[in-house]
Amino acid sequence: MKRKDFVQLSTLSSIALTLPSVSFLTSCSDKSVPAHSFEFKNLSANLLKDWSDGMIRVQINNPSNLEEHGALGCPSCSHIHGRCMDAVYPFLYMADVTGDEKYLDAAILVMDWAENNVSQENGSWTVVPNPKSWKGITVFGAIALAEALHYHGHVLEDERRKIWTTRLERAGQYVYDIFTIDFTNINYGGTAIYGLNLIGRVLQNDELITKSKSLAEDVKSYFTANEHLLFGECKPNADKLSTKGLHGVDLGYNVEETLNSLVMYALKEKDDELIQILTKSLNSHLEFMLPDGAWDNSWGTRQYKWSYWGSRTCDGSQPAFAMMAHINPAFGTAAIKNTELLQRCTSEGLIHGGPHYISHGIPPCVHHTFTHAKPLTVLLDHWDQLPELNTNTLLPRVAADGIKKFKDLDVSLFARGDWRGTISAYDAIYKDGEYRQGTGGSLSVLYHNKVGLLCTASMAIYKMVEAYNQQPNPGEDFALTPRIETFKNGVWYSNIFDRAATVHSEENQTDIRLTANAVLKDKSNEIVTETASGFELMYQCSKDSLQIIAKTDESITEPTAFVLPMVSPTGEKVAQPKPNEITIQKPEGLVRITASVPLKIKETPKERIFNMVPGAEAVPIHAYFEDKSQALEIKIEVL
Repeated sequence: MKRKDFVQLSTLSSIALTLPSVSFLTSCSDKSVPAHSFEFKNLSANLLKDWSDGMIRVQINNPSNLEEHGALGCPSCSHIHGRCMDAVYPFLYMADVTGDEKYLDAAILVMDWAENNVSQENGSWTVVPNPKSWKGITVFGAIALAEALHYHGHVLEDERRKIWTTRLERAGQYVYDIFTIDFTNINYGGTAIYGLNLIGRVLQNDELITKSKSLAEDVKSYFTANEHLLFGECKPNADKLSTKGLHGVDLGYNVEETLNSLVMYALKEKDDELIQILTKSLNSHLEFMLPDGAWDNSWGTRQYKWSYWGSRTCDGSQPAFAMMAHINPAFGTAAIKNTELLQRCTSEGLIHGGPHYISHGIPPCVHHTFTHAKPLTVLLDHWDQLPELNTNTLLPRVAADGIKKFKDLDVSLFARGDWRGTISAYDAIYKDGEYRQGTGGSLSVLYHNKVGLLCTASMAIYKMVEAYNQQPNPGEDFALTPRIETFKNGVWYSNIFDRAATVHSEENQTDIRLTANAVLKDKSNEIVTETASGFELMYQCSKDSLQIIAKTDESITEPTAFVLPMVSPTGEKVAQPKPNEITIQKPEGLVRITASVPLKIKETPKERIFNMVPGAEAVPIHAYFEDKSQALEIKIEVL
């Protein structure tokens, strides 16, 4: 298409979009879309427009400096994200459906920047403008470019379309030459299955399609034995086992990246065996979605990128779950609920990396937006092939009652009344010597249907595991994971460092009890000495309350406390009517915390502490053991 033809289309589309009662993307074909699906389509389309406009607002326009001209500037990071060229797909989609030339200009600019700064001779792209940096991200850029060309390449001038197609050939060849199912974390090999298949079809290259089918056979052995969870998110080997014999599983990467690609491949190729495996896997992963659409990745091996709604640099879970909703309608519920959550975490056109970024004054990383814009574009490009999508079918965790133990994780989910919780003793870690996610028999998530998230795990110690893909933690590094802790000679010891902790459970018609046995260790796995180290933690849940009962048979000679960070954004009123009682007034109800000992709130420079994982603020409450012969008891209620 010539530029003048696109300008004419832009004028006509602009007139159409200003007509009364015509919402974004409304067309005659929408009359056949069920009402609930139509609402979700409007949500997805309007959110995609908001994100696209937000990205254009931060796109750098400085023709005198080609090192930055056309890139997406990041409000939070001092560097440019090499993957910002992924935005070519949503930009070109928006140019096509709106006729607005600004989106076409944005797509061309971001691709030109990539060619000038992160494109390599071997066909790869790098994660930052440094030829020695990580090149595996090429598969994601190649998919974005392939989908942009396949669905919307007709809006480009012929010469540019040919140039981009040639560039796609080089990227496809790089993925073909380098990628195996296990050359690094499973998300790369798994995503290459769909990537090679898509690129092969766009370029009519049978070799790429053949390799995609070979990788698809390989990936079928990367699902756990009991719950069919996709594994392989660990280093140095994707198939390594923990001391407890468990595989490395990360919920965020699985649902927001790898499973998307596997589902799209399996449906395209009609791979019935893989579809059956994926159905079981999606059902197991869905057990971890909280009622508000959040993904509970409190325990995952790559929890350091957990942003409550998903994972910092992944694409989003919408395609996998929406496209499989004909098998389980709850998958459609998940796609909708998570999209609604992403909308709530969006401000000024950019996704913020957690529910309390805005209230704590944390700027957003643009990476969240240019990756998560792609799955919504995928949905809109495939809308006519999607099953009916609505929220009529409850999420598993909404309907749950009782205890569900995941043998492949040593993680237990519990539900009674309005309470939902997660207890983790998962010992698989992403990289040897690093302790991060919720473990040690900790209460890694506590949620109440009336008031929402109440407790959450963070990294034990916040680390920039991926310096280019994480934001520095502002202020003091204070873990959000509820825990027992002591300090001896300035060294921190806690149950959240104990990967050998055990958990057993029991339930009856009224109560649920999960009992963890753990020892206090430091970050180097050394047990504290000359004071109590072994503790029993019992979590007892009824319809009315959650009780935490901690005790030890050993002598406590160092100040030891149960630390209970209660999730609460800035602005909620906190009161302490009695030494043993603290209340937090939330919009939907009053949260009351009472204890058998006085409660103390840690002094902080700001109204709340904040942790980047999962982007939440909290009130840091301490309850100190007074006598080893008496159990320390804490009760949480919602009034």
